[in-house]
Amino acid sequence: MPAAGERSAARREATGRRLARFAALRGRAARPGEFWDVVAVTAADAEQALAYRQQLAEKLSRRELPLGVRYHVFVDPPGPKIGNGGSTLHVLQCLEDLYGDKWTSFIVLLIHSGGYSQRLPNASALGKIFTALPFGDPIYQMLELKLAMYIDFPSHMKPGILITCSDDIELYSTGVTETITFDKPGFTALAHPSDLTVGTTHGVFVLDPSSFSGRGGLEYTSCHHFLHKPDIETMRQCGAVCVRGNRSQLSSSGDHSDSEMDSECVYTDSIFYIDHNIAKQLLTFYKQMGTLCCEIDAYGDFLQALGPGATQDYTKNTNNITTEESQLVEVRQKLYSLLKGTALNVIVLNNSKFYHIGTTQEYLFHFTSDSKLKFELDLLSVAFSIFSDKAETLDQSTSIIQSILEPGCFIGPGSVIEYSRIGPEVSVGRSSIISGSYINFKVDIPSNCFLSSLSVKINNQVKYVSMVFSVEDDLKKSVKLLSDIHSLQFFGVSLLECLDLWGVEVSDQLFSNENTRLGLWTARIFPACSTLSESVRLSLQMLNSVQHMSAFKLNGFKLLSVEEMLAYKDVEDMLKFRKQIYDEIRLQR
Repeated sequence: MPAAGERSAARREATGRRLARFAALRGRAARPGEFWDVVAVTAADAEQALAYRQQLAEKLSRRELPLGVRYHVFVDPPGPKIGNGGSTLHVLQCLEDLYGDKWTSFIVLLIHSGGYSQRLPNASALGKIFTALPFGDPIYQMLELKLAMYIDFPSHMKPGILITCSDDIELYSTGVTETITFDKPGFTALAHPSDLTVGTTHGVFVLDPSSFSGRGGLEYTSCHHFLHKPDIETMRQCGAVCVRGNRSQLSSSGDHSDSEMDSECVYTDSIFYIDHNIAKQLLTFYKQMGTLCCEIDAYGDFLQALGPGATQDYTKNTNNITTEESQLVEVRQKLYSLLKGTALNVIVLNNSKFYHIGTTQEYLFHFTSDSKLKFELDLLSVAFSIFSDKAETLDQSTSIIQSILEPGCFIGPGSVIEYSRIGPEVSVGRSSIISGSYINFKVDIPSNCFLSSLSVKINNQVKYVSMVFSVEDDLKKSVKLLSDIHSLQFFGVSLLECLDLWGVEVSDQLFSNENTRLGLWTARIFPACSTLSESVRLSLQMLNSVQHMSAFKLNGFKLLSVEEMLAYKDVEDMLKFRKQIYDEIRLQR
């Protein structure tokens, strides 16, 4: 069995080849069959959709994407959240509305990007699919990386739809003569050997052990049934666990550990394909359902119905559901009736690794530590940036992305700076994230600091707001009563204490959300300012007051929550700031 290092090196080599193929296509028209007919990105609401369309238009005008492709942003219907499964159904409807019967001849890439990225808030305003990566000239974002990693697929795919998410990366290597082909009826999913703990947060395939060997680059098999986020005991009971060297010779997808040599593994999910026959059945189902009032999971609710071993048990299991809607069980049962008996074909990628970049911790780990992703994608410490030799020597573990660092500034190890301008008297601590900010004053930014600045438009005037947190703060946590907000933590301190230091009154007006979801996401605590640097200065003073337990009164400022910052965001102004940095870097090169 090749050593883990050899397998990682093979993935790096294969990834480099795909990136080179994509680079050759950027800014030129793809030949028929060479690329996707449609690239569809989903958005949660109209504001997000507008932001995505503006960024796509800018990329196309700068010739950073292949041309002659139909790029679409499809917004979820207004009303209750419908999940990525509901979004998938809605996109099918949009494609039919736009193209009539012609859509059934298209090869479509569907990227789900409709979330608000509460666990990685520097992606909240402009979208996870537009998260910048530390390589490329100009900088690659997740969209380009997805298009590059899937570059080999369209020419070996029958008309249908490949479904993926916006915050994961699949890197893989296959034999020279091996081709990943999507040409079978029904569903076809990629499978990655992973350690058992990874399986508890993913989908797991129960495969017929006699149908594949676990050797070589890839193998085609079928799934007996699909488990959604199972516990380890369930994996064992259902026969999903394989022994490496017997059934599985290679690789694993443990995010933070090198578990490629573990003796046991399961095969976990990532992207999947549906042929047009299934897509048409799903569209008919969507039309019959009328309005969806519940969140459907494209993985849990579609794939669990497939394969000969599927049962209806999962339709009533709501353990992994954040909000249980009355319609959910009924919708699942109807989907089960529609899809049962359908084949779930599986392409086992024996040398593959699944990476997730959906949280601040994952983001910092993959970009700054000595991670496999950093090696396999050849991520840089300084990517498309101006960094003077007179600036303090940068640690190799930093990640500077499309930013200008002036002489004299200091960036601590393990920190990420993106789309920012950092002045000469700025010191940034360890493991911090600075995004979209202009810091032109003397300041020591503490370690583990998350700082992200947004342009907002209020009463037709452009203002600036900077959110500041600890990279470990939980922006998803909420309480229902004002009397419970003491349990919310801001940089390790009770929010109640922080409000007292800032002179902010605890009242019904403190939170922007009417649904009694009181948390850091909805707390109106960040001041709107007339300049970008002033907004950064004030937010850092708020943080300083909490760290030193000294008062810093926010009286007289209009205070916004993160939720409101996103609702009022001025995408054009944020992109203008990025372009100024881009142009300056281009000029100085």
